[in-house]
Amino acid sequence: MATKLPSPSRVGMVSLGCPKNLVDSERILTQLRADGYQMSPDYAGADVVLVNTCGFLDSAKEESLEAIGEAIAENGRVIVTGCMGKEAEMIRARFPNVLAITGAHEYEQVVEAVHEAAPASISPYVDLIPDAGLKLTPRHYSYLKISEGCNHRCSFCIIPSLRGDLVSRRPDAILREAEKLVAAGTKELLVISQDTSAYGVDLRHKAWPWKGAEVRSHMTDLARELGRIAPWVRLHYVYPYPHVDQVIPLMADGLVLPYLDIPFQHASRAVLKAMKRPANEAKVLERIRSWREICPDIAIRSTFVVGFPGETEDDFRYLLDWLDEAQLDRVGAFRFEPVEGAAANTLPDPVPETVKEERYARIMEKTAAISAAKLQAKIGRTMDVIIDAVGEDGATGRSYADAPDIDGEVHLRDAGHLAIGDIVSVAIEDADEHDLFGAPAGAEGQLHA
Repeated sequence: MATKLPSPSRVGMVSLGCPKNLVDSERILTQLRADGYQMSPDYAGADVVLVNTCGFLDSAKEESLEAIGEAIAENGRVIVTGCMGKEAEMIRARFPNVLAITGAHEYEQVVEAVHEAAPASISPYVDLIPDAGLKLTPRHYSYLKISEGCNHRCSFCIIPSLRGDLVSRRPDAILREAEKLVAAGTKELLVISQDTSAYGVDLRHKAWPWKGAEVRSHMTDLARELGRIAPWVRLHYVYPYPHVDQVIPLMADGLVLPYLDIPFQHASRAVLKAMKRPANEAKVLERIRSWREICPDIAIRSTFVVGFPGETEDDFRYLLDWLDEAQLDRVGAFRFEPVEGAAANTLPDPVPETVKEERYARIMEKTAAISAAKLQAKIGRTMDVIIDAVGEDGATGRSYADAPDIDGEVHLRDAGHLAIGDIVSVAIEDADEHDLFGAPAGAEGQLHA
């Protein structure tokens, strides 16, 4: 008589927030898949639904609460995890039928909660899992989390209270994960953490054996080794410590993409002091100039907060003048928003909402003009582009200066023959404020690794 395989329990997932949350979701799903669960793409087919919440801003909290409410309405069996797990009482008061609530990166607890809510049906015939684990990103790029938590105490941020102090992963474990991801098809590794520059500080930059040698738990050493594994390595959330200078030669040598994501947040010394961030904006400008001397193509993206308590018109004008000097490639701006539990909420001289809006419009106009000029300067160049989508005649991809879902894109004509994940030489023909336009260089375009 034929063996009847048990029907596996099915888990749905709603993942909100930043890429770090996305990596947490991937890890949770990977463990659940290894435990015999199947994934459900919709509420109706799920035995239980996980909602991985974001709690950084009040608006993000409200989005998380709406997602929890929708999951309960559509399915009824809901487990909440992520940053809002710190506010379990508030969640239970609003949604008393939630099955369980766990905090950020509490992988074991959330998996245990799933086991209790929907016991696994494990079968040796079907329960196989890829070496690289389950991913929520496309096959050709992957987020690689190198640490959790943060040692800074910026007055506008509650991340340390949500995720704790810095805890770095061992470098050999990170590199093994990178090898598995590349073996499974990853072409671009996006290195993420709360503070990538601080990687290994808690480990005292101890070295671990790797490939017959040793590798230190230090950002520079890790970036160098990752560059030997993946075709593209992109560094995110880089705090401008002095040792960041050591990474720039790796970019000039082609081991790491010439791209730095540095959240400067502001330029005015008074505002930076109120934010409890280093107020060395002049020195930063000098370092940016020196980085460009070593690696002229380096792309720098950053984020800034406008309307921070106490920000004067002079402070804001200083920021605009600083941006003229810095000539950053990509800039994101945020209006200051009080976050429950943040020290900045008690600062004097709040900026009126109308002024925040006006300053936000001005900074976006300024940075859009800088971005447009920089993109115009790339017309006529040939650049490597990683392909994200292919249509009948064209394709869409990204250059070294473009992180997925954050920066711009490169739109290609006559590119229907390409495949997702290809890295191809592209002749740039046109540009607008955000994107580039071109075609594969030569008859077919030169494909790279």
